[in-house]
Amino acid sequence: MKGLQDKVAVITGGAKGIGEATARAFIAAGARVALGDLDDKAGTALSEALGQAACFHRLDVTDDDGIARFVAAAQDAFGGIDILVNCAVYWPDGGLSSDRETWLASFNTNVVGPAKMLEAVAPSMRRRGGGAVVNFSSIAGKFGQKGRGCYPVAKAAVQQLTRNQAMEHAADGIRVNAISPGWTWAGPIIDLAKGEIARGDRLAAEYFPLARLGRTEDVANAVLYLCSNAAAFVTGIDLPVDGGYAMIGPDRGIPQMGRMADA
Repeated sequence: MKGLQDKVAVITGGAKGIGEATARAFIAAGARVALGDLDDKAGTALSEALGQAACFHRLDVTDDDGIARFVAAAQDAFGGIDILVNCAVYWPDGGLSSDRETWLASFNTNVVGPAKMLEAVAPSMRRRGGGAVVNFSSIAGKFGQKGRGCYPVAKAAVQQLTRNQAMEHAADGIRVNAISPGWTWAGPIIDLAKGEIARGDRLAAEYFPLARLGRTEDVANAVLYLCSNAAAFVTGIDLPVDGGYAMIGPDRGIPQMGRMADA
């Protein structure tokens, strides 16, 4: 991806999963990365593995003072910030009957966190002539579901946050886009598939036209595209990285006439 050499990327939730894959992809493209995460052990280990082009500082995106300290540390380490990737996520969800604490925790991390992170890094991006931001929505934020509430509603809100941020910062040369991954081999999906990626692929084949789970590298590559010169005229979009899930309807791609003929 052109235009990433020597850029500085800040990645929240950067210690594991999609965040880790994204950090590795940026390093491979010649960028430097500041990793923020609640997992000190994993974050420190990844930073050490990535070498001098990476640094790690503990980050809680629900803590405004902590955000300020993290952003200051990233700027001290690398001189400024060009890219923000908001990977930090809150998964717990008891459906529409979730207690108020769970609802607020979900929005605090999944929506308010990305908003406050951009607010904190935008001055550095302006000084450097612009920047790129990638927020994380989800296929869960696009379709009605039973048994879930906090997470899909928050991820739907991320799409509107992205549009508002893109409008607000366009004049500063700061592009803001979102990515909506499908099932990806990370976090809860690994647990649901009992640690067996082949099992995960078999389960995914029922729902995703490309008949497999996404890999963290699939998502990381999309993040790099949106932050690269190749996407210099792209802002305010939501990019599905979902194996085709977003294009199918309730009939899952099977012609309705065919269903009737086979009935």
